[in-house]
Amino acid sequence: MVRIRETVAGISQEGLREGDRSTRSALLYATQAVIDTIESRVIDWAIGGVGAGPIYSVLALVGKAAGGTEAQAAAYLERCTRLPRYLDQSAQRLLEGAESGFVANRQELVSAIAQIEGYLASSSTSDPLLEILPQIPGVDVRSEVEAVVNSRVRPAMRRLLAVVREDLLPVARSDDKCGMIHLPGGGELYARAVSTHTTADFTPEELHRIGLNQRDELCDELCEIAQSELGISGFENVRERMRTARALRYRDSDEILHGVRSALRRAEQVVPLWFNVEHIARCEVLELNDEEARFAPIGQYRPPDGSRPGQYWVNASEPMTRSRYEYEAVSFHEGVPGHHLQLAISQDLSALSEFRRYLYVTAHGEGWGLYAERLADEMGLYSSDLARMGMVALDLWRAARLVVDTGIHAFGWTRNQAIEYMQDNTVLNSPEIVSEVDRYIGWPGQALAYMVGRLEIARLRTHAEAALSDRFDISRFHELVLGGGSLPLHEVADVVQRWILRTERH
Repeated sequence: MVRIRETVAGISQEGLREGDRSTRSALLYATQAVIDTIESRVIDWAIGGVGAGPIYSVLALVGKAAGGTEAQAAAYLERCTRLPRYLDQSAQRLLEGAESGFVANRQELVSAIAQIEGYLASSSTSDPLLEILPQIPGVDVRSEVEAVVNSRVRPAMRRLLAVVREDLLPVARSDDKCGMIHLPGGGELYARAVSTHTTADFTPEELHRIGLNQRDELCDELCEIAQSELGISGFENVRERMRTARALRYRDSDEILHGVRSALRRAEQVVPLWFNVEHIARCEVLELNDEEARFAPIGQYRPPDGSRPGQYWVNASEPMTRSRYEYEAVSFHEGVPGHHLQLAISQDLSALSEFRRYLYVTAHGEGWGLYAERLADEMGLYSSDLARMGMVALDLWRAARLVVDTGIHAFGWTRNQAIEYMQDNTVLNSPEIVSEVDRYIGWPGQALAYMVGRLEIARLRTHAEAALSDRFDISRFHELVLGGGSLPLHEVADVVQRWILRTERH
């Protein structure tokens, strides 16, 4: 990988066509991201949680790879046969990490143990690796996969459980020392993780300060809407009402799903006014099963794979605990005009290589998703001011990530300090806050990408509007941001700037 990066870096961008310049930038990012991930040594200690670690990779991701053709079924069976080796290698890597001082904090290991025990206690016939297997007449894939899962995958999970419980838990870091700053060379390793996830040159100190400033602005905005919608003022009062008022909760899961589907249909109808697209792939709205819902956020998106449409999986479990103000903003983030539109456009870019079409740069992708929540307001998609309060509340949450992620990993915050900051400065409820903080601990730097990306896309739009005045075209701007696939933020900025210069010359 180092050799590939050096070769690409040796290619001068002078004289390259615009598309080739972007490909060069994307290759430099992708190769450096792999190098940084390995050298940051996160895989030596991160064990569980949403988005990272072997437990999440196997239980939440592998089962979603099955397709509807015989060839895809055969490929899925092959993946399952390789899982035991992957799990054993992960266990060995964790052991070697612990020997050199790289081990997770206690709570992460306790949570990992609970996840594995819950998986092993479930019925083998309802194993998540079997749940969405394609049903292909004449091909008994299920029985073959079931045999592999029972005879090999589950025993490998038991071996991983033994390593976590018997070898790692006794030497775990305390929750007071949960950040990377407490690992050997942790400050430098975290700075590298920040650069990888944000594709920007911010220091942890700068990001921390940006988060604090965003917090003040967003609290004022939230209170202004709340005064009109709920008749209350003061952030503490607004926060308490949004967390506790029964009237702001759902009656049942059907009400959640109906609201989500209605929001996405509204968005699809006005897409042509804001984007230069003739059609977009269909997006299904599906409900997460109870087992996966236990550890999942309120919404997850999976792009189309050629055999099925895009899928927006909604967590509608325990509806009476779910907030009415959250689901529309999350649906616009995950669906349209967010990730579904973004990735559907990317997959249709037939002139680009598969590498460019399927690359995912977190700061660009999640930055777009967060930008889409705000864009939906401009598009007139929110059904009420309460739903718009959800938009601002989710922005406030992502601003808090800048403060908390850097607080934990750069400034040595304890787990309780991080939880307390989220309690005081967001409207999330306590279980969500604990889950979020544990996610930031186990996946350093990733949560920074959302707000960094959103702010940069908004900055580029403001810059282009000012430079081009009445020649600015919002559809063309969105085409530039999305029309090259997922790119590092500095390359998106270059693409927009080159468009501005071309437009000014003509």
